[in-house]
Amino acid sequence: MKFAIMQPYIFPYIGYFQLISAVDRFVVYDDVTFIKQGWINRNRILAIDSALLFSVPLSGASSSVLIKDVRINRANYPFWRNKFFKTLDQCYSKASQYDKVLPMIQNALTENPEFIGALAVRSLKAVCDFIGITTALIESSSIYGNSHLKSQERIIDICRKEMADIYINPIGGAQLYSRDIFRSNGITLSFLKPRNVIYAQYNKAFVPWLSIIDVLMFNPPDIVQQILCQYDLE
Repeated sequence: MKFAIMQPYIFPYIGYFQLISAVDRFVVYDDVTFIKQGWINRNRILAIDSALLFSVPLSGASSSVLIKDVRINRANYPFWRNKFFKTLDQCYSKASQYDKVLPMIQNALTENPEFIGALAVRSLKAVCDFIGITTALIESSSIYGNSHLKSQERIIDICRKEMADIYINPIGGAQLYSRDIFRSNGITLSFLKPRNVIYAQYNKAFVPWLSIIDVLMFNPPDIVQQILCQYDLE
């Protein structure tokens, strides 16, 4: 069985969904510490011909708090959400898939959630449903009971509990994990490297690696399914 683990990100880039689609089960690593200035509560969309950062407002976020326990600023969230929808309209109202994609985003953000981890997972599931990814998503806090373990040791323990024989990690983790150690535990370690994904954005110079929102605005689900396969395993 193929397996992957990643922290929850809000509407992450296409490579995140390539990883989800490449495995049989995907663990959302929500009981590790929050990464400030990371991608858990923010990402980028297209504004004219450059990248525009959006950030879900948080309350008391710090690197000493687990992702699942980081609270959204619920007083500011409704105002941020309405402004975000207006920004999406300004940026994408002329995109070919706007009328189809916007309701999915609105539904994912409609509730007034308490924690950023839960909202990020909601965004992941909404996109997976929209483009037809059927991989099971599991929050690590809900099942494994091994948060006392660290880094590679914990990932191997989760793989063994799931009886996974292949673990796929983003290419950025190639220096963090040992193929030999995974192999000694009966697990093949591979790294997913996205290829350069290029598609038309208003016939202007392409701005790469934006949120999945951008991919969906310009590509119907069947084309997105093809893009999901544009990676290499190393």
